[in-house]
Amino acid sequence: MTRWERKLDSWVAEGLLDAAAAARIRDFESAKGEGGGLHGPVRIAVGLGALLLAASVLLFVAAHWDGIGPGARFLLVLSMVGGFHACAALVHDRFPVLATSLHAVGTASLGAGIALAGQIFNLEEHWPGAILLWALGAGLGWTILRDTPQAFFFAILAPAWLASEWQLASAGSAHGSAILTEGLLVLALTYFGADGGAAGATRPVRRALEWLGAGAVIPLAFVVAIFGEGRAAGFAAPHELSATTEALGWALAYGLPLVLAFVLRRKAAIWNLFAAAWVYALGRVSSLQVHAWLGGLDGRPAQGADGKALLLYGLCALGAIYLIAWGMRETSVRRVNAGVTAFAATVVAFYFSNVMDRLDRSASLLGMGLLFLLGGWLIERARRRLLARMGAGS
Repeated sequence: MTRWERKLDSWVAEGLLDAAAAARIRDFESAKGEGGGLHGPVRIAVGLGALLLAASVLLFVAAHWDGIGPGARFLLVLSMVGGFHACAALVHDRFPVLATSLHAVGTASLGAGIALAGQIFNLEEHWPGAILLWALGAGLGWTILRDTPQAFFFAILAPAWLASEWQLASAGSAHGSAILTEGLLVLALTYFGADGGAAGATRPVRRALEWLGAGAVIPLAFVVAIFGEGRAAGFAAPHELSATTEALGWALAYGLPLVLAFVLRRKAAIWNLFAAAWVYALGRVSSLQVHAWLGGLDGRPAQGADGKALLLYGLCALGAIYLIAWGMRETSVRRVNAGVTAFAATVVAFYFSNVMDRLDRSASLLGMGLLFLLGGWLIERARRRLLARMGAGS
């Protein structure tokens, strides 16, 4: 957020300017910026330059680390973390995009600085604590700067800290991995629905969260659908969680993302609640399917494997349709595209696992070709119709 935007917000807060006039001023300045400001290639160049600068500093430090004394090492760490933020403050008014990039590099360097400080002073190793300190630094940066990269860092690091703490606490437990993956999937769905047509100064942050969720939803759904709960599937676990710890894990895995969804979306968070119920059902059905697969490893036929596989794929298709409906309801092209992609991936996975091995080689290849050509054309046609209907409705 630039200085004039902060001034504008303060004038609105003091009653010197109404919200409608402030919105018109923002629209005017944004339109002017689009005509004479920085375009995509310049922003990309600034971002790459910042990354290369950070990489060169880190490589220089790594190359000369052994020859530097402990005091000089610590001073170097402080300079590396604080130097980027100081340079960003100097150029903030004249080159805001560069300042934002340098602040982001400074926050990224904080993680390396925390790790190096622990090595310098031989601190007790507890790597989730380092992630917590890094997340607190990113959160402080977001509180002060209100820059989207700082919020993006915090949105990644805060769940990473919780996940790492839970991973250590539940190491060797079968249910622990299920709680972790399902919680991350519910959080990814919360991020994916963060935008939801919101307006105002937080809109760029919500869009960044939406992009983060878009990249994580399908991979995490694949992990939950394939692996399920290890204990329910028959894997031997070194130890089991206590009832209290397991209940706390389930509550945090589903409760924290839903609370965040309510903060971001208010009444519209009901969509997230149904999505969380789908995630829980997917985890339980996946456990039954893996158990059926393992039942056939000893040469005996797996009990009910086909029926459970159909239930699993049907649930995946239902989730994809729900994502499409969610996107249609809130005019989100990304959610519609992600739902269509998930549905197509479900169809392809079903063909490879349940149909292809029952045909001879030529028929299976013919079916594969028809699936990709005809199926791809039908799915793309349906996607375009959905987007056209969504555009007409909006």
